[in-house]
Amino acid sequence: MDRTEDRRLVAGLQAGDQAAVRELAVRYGPRIQQLAMRHMKNREDAEEVTQDVLLKVHRKIDAFRGDAALSSWIYRITFNTAMSRLRQNRAARAAAQERDRVEALLETGEQVRTLAEPADWSRMPDEHVMRAQLREALAAAVAELPEIYRAPVVLRDIEGLTTEEASSRLKVKDQTLKSRLHRGRLMLREKLDVFRSGLGLHRPTPAYS
Repeated sequence: MDRTEDRRLVAGLQAGDQAAVRELAVRYGPRIQQLAMRHMKNREDAEEVTQDVLLKVHRKIDAFRGDAALSSWIYRITFNTAMSRLRQNRAARAAAQERDRVEALLETGEQVRTLAEPADWSRMPDEHVMRAQLREALAAAVAELPEIYRAPVVLRDIEGLTTEEASSRLKVKDQTLKSRLHRGRLMLREKLDVFRSGLGLHRPTPAYS
């Protein structure tokens, strides 16, 4: 992109010009989605990443200082957003596995351990400790999401329904479903943020509210 046009676009965004917001989507939207597809391998997820990136660029434009090209700054945000979404998806899959484990235990009548009754991890290898802690935290985090956000997360990320199927099940519009799903994923990520930077073996499990 031409640096002069980029400077004009940045100035318009910083001034709150809605025409600049539309121009941002037109000029960079397709390229953002193309980059997102390389990581997400899924058109729907790539579209959601694209919308997230455009929103972040709009909100954070005052932080752009022009040290690098605007395109480089935008594509870095795209990469970070895609990686964050992939982590969310992996967390959702792990939560689904934990849900299945708990359901299996319930069906057999075996006692299910809760966060209030922590496991004895003192003799477990470090990696197993981390996974055990993460499984418990995931199960608790998903269970404690408000119903309005938990339902979309469970239907889309755990049961694997499409947006159309999930919105039909919940009797809401697709856009409403996407909005609630996005919010639910953010809440889930916040609850599990401690695992992103590593969790000490003897660090107590955080309380969820």
